[in-house]
Amino acid sequence: MGPFDFPVEVEDAAVRRRAVARLREKRVRLPTFAELADPSQAPRPVRAALPELGADEPHPGNLYRVNWFNDVRRTGQVPVPVHVELPGTLTGVRARIVVAIGALFPMIGAHKVLAAYACLAPRLVAGRFDPTTQRAVWPSTGNYCRGGVAISRILGCRGVAVLPAGMSQERFDWLERWVTSPEDIVRTRGTESNVKEIYDKCAALARDPANEIINQFSEFANYLGHWRCTGPALETIFQGLERNTPGLQLAAYVAASGSAGTLGAGDYLKARHGTKIAVVEAIECPTLLMNGYGDHNIQGIGDKHVPLIHNVMSTDAVIGVTDKATDGLNAVFNTDAGRGYLARRLELSAEMLDQLEQFGLSSIANIVAAIKLAKHYGLGEDSVVMTVATDPAAMYASEVRRYLQRRHNSGEMTGELAAELVGEHLLGADTENVLDATPRERERIFNLGYFTWVEQQGVALADFDRRKRQDFWTGLHRLVPHWDEMITAFNRDSGMAEASM
Repeated sequence: MGPFDFPVEVEDAAVRRRAVARLREKRVRLPTFAELADPSQAPRPVRAALPELGADEPHPGNLYRVNWFNDVRRTGQVPVPVHVELPGTLTGVRARIVVAIGALFPMIGAHKVLAAYACLAPRLVAGRFDPTTQRAVWPSTGNYCRGGVAISRILGCRGVAVLPAGMSQERFDWLERWVTSPEDIVRTRGTESNVKEIYDKCAALARDPANEIINQFSEFANYLGHWRCTGPALETIFQGLERNTPGLQLAAYVAASGSAGTLGAGDYLKARHGTKIAVVEAIECPTLLMNGYGDHNIQGIGDKHVPLIHNVMSTDAVIGVTDKATDGLNAVFNTDAGRGYLARRLELSAEMLDQLEQFGLSSIANIVAAIKLAKHYGLGEDSVVMTVATDPAAMYASEVRRYLQRRHNSGEMTGELAAELVGEHLLGADTENVLDATPRERERIFNLGYFTWVEQQGVALADFDRRKRQDFWTGLHRLVPHWDEMITAFNRDSGMAEASM
């Protein structure tokens, strides 16, 4: 099956029966996309059980926390997703920069678990994936594979993480606790910029029919999960701000490229609010900016390619952020000396300082990019720039130590170093490496994807090209309610439709 062969009917009734039996045994009720977009639609008994359930357990009930509406304690749920509005003293711009918090998602503390569920659920209910015999293989640069392993554990199947060996130690520590067997952690060469090496390993694994490759970079369900769930969640945040300040505009949405799944939320916001969509990448590997290449440490934004599920022709800007900024600010935000400087010189409140632990490396990249975009467009106080914090700083504690040893031989943050880093990368963020995505630039970036997907991965040229039209992307939206019907039928057949967990 190729990426354009969407599961729209039962493909193998025997496989589906085995999946139904396995989920009945595990007492798993699958949430619909509608229930993930609006958790209040989930059955009352399921929601009532959540406060007694640990958010990091491989429990079926935690599928109902795979959404943006978890509270700060990760026990209950809230009507407006938890978010942080960054103060102007920190950003240096008048525009209101608002960050949705991904660390509150269950099991992995990152929103990529939503993408993993979105990609596997349609396969499962269509009888395309057999949890009793197959291994779900999750290619990733870190968080998606963790989300896939977590979802696999809940469904009672083996999940295999394929990721670069150079990712943070915290990722591997988590995986070692969650995989069924050590061999289910597959390390490939390199770091963020070595996505092709991940593809090559998956091609080798795919020769065994027991391995089902669920490639986030080419899975349109990844895009659709964020279009259906993340987009409305961000709109809910904006609507809350707008009620308090009439006349606000949702001017821009900023998200790192990575798999381009999270960028799908931008299509929702653009259709509803005319929001500009900006994609972020590392200056050290300026693939979208200038067909460039290189290595970097903004973990979570794999590059040197254009993901198949990136709606390039809807993109309004490309923003380059250096990993010197993300590494340095990560150290400022997560050391006593750095926080002391922020409190003393920028007068950040204790509450705001505590919020900084919600921002991992790619989250900081999104924030810096939002500042650069606000300056580029000259946005004022009536404009909101929305972005997401994919994962928290806890995933990068080892990176703080590595950075300080590399940057400052004593391995310590100082007030002077903090002042230098904040001045250069936050308050001094400039509009260099901000590219307006004109029709010509969109065409260039779109064409760049040809070499990965047609020449290397064997996608048919006609399929590759039809992604250029917006009616292709809006046509995809019709899949989501159809998948919800298939999920509902599956739950009915497993006997879990009305069951509590």
